[in-house]
Amino acid sequence: MTNWDDVVALASRLPEVEEETWYRTPALKVAGKGFARLRSEAEGGLVLLCGLDEKAALLASGDPAFFTTPHYDRYGAILVDLAEVDSGQLAELVEQAWRLKAPAKLLRAFDRR
Repeated sequence: MTNWDDVVALASRLPEVEEETWYRTPALKVAGKGFARLRSEAEGGLVLLCGLDEKAALLASGDPAFFTTPHYDRYGAILVDLAEVDSGQLAELVEQAWRLKAPAKLLRAFDRR
């Protein structure tokens, strides 16, 4: 079972990730821009930024780890049930979310390594 600490550990492998808060909940940011947020316990799930096509594919997969709510329906973010998600897939999604917000210069440097 994956938890917030596991998400932080995955993200810490990426350059310039900061653990902060966003909407008064734990969050991950790069260059001051949020890309992942743990929703409140009452809300449940992890918010990860993604493209709308990626979101549609994840939801269409039928995997119970991925869901949305009306609030996020037309927004580029997928909700992730940490108790259900595959850790390898989560690592990929965290990196993709980071890439959406990381500055171009940082992305170029990261991709050159």
